Amino acid sequence: MTGEKREHWDEVYRTKSADSVSWYQPTPGPSLQALDELQLPAAASLIDVGGGASSLVDRLVERGWSDLTVLDIATPALEVAKARLRDEAARITWVVADVTSWQPDRHYDVWHDRAVFHFLTEPEQRLAYRRALETGTAPGSVVIIATFAPDGPERCSGLPVQRYDAVALATEFSSPFALQRDWREEHTTPGGGRQSFQWCVFRRR
Repeated sequence: MTGEKREHWDEVYRTKSADSVSWYQPTPGPSLQALDELQLPAAASLIDVGGGASSLVDRLVERGWSDLTVLDIATPALEVAKARLRDEAARITWVVADVTSWQPDRHYDVWHDRAVFHFLTEPEQRLAYRRALETGTAPGSVVIIATFAPDGPERCSGLPVQRYDAVALATEFSSPFALQRDWREEHTTPGGGRQSFQWCVFRRR
């Protein structure tokens, strides 16, 4: 299954430019706003799960963050980000992996995911994700996660998705994570469409 997923996402990034996919953001505003509100120091460690070609890592480098990891199943997506960052790319830890079969070897202060969780439509996939999440975080760690909202798309990039409101996401992460804040985002795609996202911020007990 991991091989099939990797082939799918590799093909997406081989055939489409990073700024034409529906989830593209010129500026990762909601993510940066959440981090600003948490008032985290630039020395905090952060992993962007499914970060791919996202510019979040660029913005964090500009802000002086020095302990950054980007994980994605698609090598071509990470190559886009590396090329964009040029020399700064050497400061980032890049991980090519399916998070549902990945075993973190450290704890992160911030686990950020705007891309992956809503694609996990099977209970065993979500259980595997939570295992990685719990291994990669410690008490006090923050989890920032966004999924499609109940009125968001039913499919993305040709794949079915699982949609959530804040209550449903809090149920998925109820132990050992406490919901701190939630909000909705109306994302505008490069093609001018609208997509509803649900955002939640959790803190590990």
